[in-house]
Amino acid sequence: MRVLVVQNYDNTGLGQVGAALAEAGADLDVRLPYKGDPLPEDATGHDAMVVLGGGQNALADDEYPYFPALLELTRDFAGKDRAVLGICLGSQLLARAFGGENRIGSANEFGWRGVSLTPDAKADPVLGALPQKFPIFQWHDDTFDLPQDAVRLAGNDVAENQAFRVGRAIYGFQFHFEADRPMVKDWSTSFASTIASRHPDWADRLDGEMAVNGPDADAAGMAIARAWVATI
Repeated sequence: MRVLVVQNYDNTGLGQVGAALAEAGADLDVRLPYKGDPLPEDATGHDAMVVLGGGQNALADDEYPYFPALLELTRDFAGKDRAVLGICLGSQLLARAFGGENRIGSANEFGWRGVSLTPDAKADPVLGALPQKFPIFQWHDDTFDLPQDAVRLAGNDVAENQAFRVGRAIYGFQFHFEADRPMVKDWSTSFASTIASRHPDWADRLDGEMAVNGPDADAAGMAIARAWVATI
């Protein structure tokens, strides 16, 4: 199993998705196109693709000129019935790739927040076994309208479209299910000044919120990661 991993920003790794891929014995091909790594021309040679998050928005083609090629690559994976996972910015790019409209700056969330599954999620192979509502880590300003053929799988009162599926195994997740407690603690240190500028009390809140929400969020995130890997 060879999986292409597209990282779009510093210090935005695979987290629990990486753990699930390691369990499955996956061979990872990690590309950092924002640092000049070339993207593959098509899906040949890979069984799946993961598109990770970042601080930029999904329409920032001028600053990140590889975005259009990434959209085309996503559609090629879908056309070859190969699994794709997009997280946060990755989900916004997936929505764009299939005709959804990106909405910049209209959905601000940070910290552990609840999301609820839709009725369609009950029969979904990735989300069907999860609780109807669970906490999960969020960090985003943007959202999107769903592509015409997408199945809406989760939402909350800030972002109606928190998870969706296109076709068999193209999944977009606005929330950071890959971010377990160690990753959130790392982000809280690595991005401390950025977080403090918008959430000055975060350092004081972190341990308490993590104690309340972390165990359930980590369990839900790992379940999603393993279930998505099974689609490959």
